[in-house]
Amino acid sequence: MKLRCFVLATMIAGFAAGTPGQQTASPEAVTAIKAGHVVDVENGRVLEKQIILLRGKKIAAIGSDVKIPAGAKVLDLSMKTVLPGLIDCHTHLSDGAQKENADPTSQLKKTASQVVLESVVNARVTLESGFTTVRDAGVYRALNDVALRDAINKGYIVGPRMFVAGAYITITGGAGAMTGYAPDIKLPWDLHYGEANSPWEVRQKVRQLAHDGVDHIKVLSTGAVLTHGSNPNSLEFTPEELQAAVDEAKNFGLRVMVHAHATEGIKNAIRAGAASIEHAELIDDEAIALAKEHGTYLDMDIYDEECIQGESRPEDFLEHDRGLAEAQRRNFSKAVKAGVKMAFGTDSGVCPYEYSARQFAYMVKYGMTPMQAIESATINAATLIGKPEEFGSIRVGKFADLIAVDGDPIADIRQLEHVTFVMKEGVVYKQ
Repeated sequence: MKLRCFVLATMIAGFAAGTPGQQTASPEAVTAIKAGHVVDVENGRVLEKQIILLRGKKIAAIGSDVKIPAGAKVLDLSMKTVLPGLIDCHTHLSDGAQKENADPTSQLKKTASQVVLESVVNARVTLESGFTTVRDAGVYRALNDVALRDAINKGYIVGPRMFVAGAYITITGGAGAMTGYAPDIKLPWDLHYGEANSPWEVRQKVRQLAHDGVDHIKVLSTGAVLTHGSNPNSLEFTPEELQAAVDEAKNFGLRVMVHAHATEGIKNAIRAGAASIEHAELIDDEAIALAKEHGTYLDMDIYDEECIQGESRPEDFLEHDRGLAEAQRRNFSKAVKAGVKMAFGTDSGVCPYEYSARQFAYMVKYGMTPMQAIESATINAATLIGKPEEFGSIRVGKFADLIAVDGDPIADIRQLEHVTFVMKEGVVYKQ
């Protein structure tokens, strides 16, 4: 017995002695990127011949005189322009195959599992287009976006870093509701999860979404273009309901993005404290001044008109849309000139997911400088999301989210339509 105790004690001591070495994490991989040009979005300039040193997922150093450690992996981008990973603040990655969603009622022909599995392709295409982060703005099948986000985070599938809304908060039959089917058809829970018709019902939906793990709240203040029985000029939520959404979201540390086409719906959302106004086609001078006063971001999808009118859509959708694009682009120019905060948002999913970068050229055409357009999709977007310390620029301590193009995007913004290198958190996904 004494012998067995001695042997056991010896084994335990030996195991304990070896444990510290076994628990020590392996050294983080060191990567050095030789960049010909680097777009410094925080200072609005382009730096020449930079070395970007990475340790694991993060940026460890950047400069023209950074020494490359022995044994570091070297990536030669000396003939390219390197930028922070792009951020789209209005996407719909989780709605399945884009070509089948010209009419939302197509969702009634699929199971939730089919839709989310189709969305795997959307996530990969978005990342390979240069968008390393997205703020997803709602989904027909509630919580499919939460599932997609989590699958990406766990490494099951490839995609951008996602911040998700979980569902639309909308009035019954409103802009975010599933409409266009016969009234005697009963929808499953996930297709009417977010319906609310009073301030207290709005608060309940916010609480439920917070419990279900969303990153922000999406509320629809006005009618919509791509919803049957809706009208972009109509006011759907009252000021009291919008205020309830913002106040309740704050209780959970969440920000609110508000869909709004009509002028008064935009003003109501700004006054309620929305973090951003989505679309904002009919914003007027008073609302522009309000947005500037409150620090509200505008997220104006000024490219997707080309897809709404260019693809086969239900006739009522085309009627809703008529004239809105011209007004939106005119008002985008006015908002830029007024100095309102702007973030890059495309309503990705209305157009094919690989088209998102086409919006940059439209933003420049309608009043932004190329640098302003790039800032809207990097540091501005990261600030709107609430994570500027983690991503949105190339700076020490931030995630190594980097893209590269062959030419000069300051001289030709369309270079961003042809991203040739994509890295997210130190991992290369396209080269």
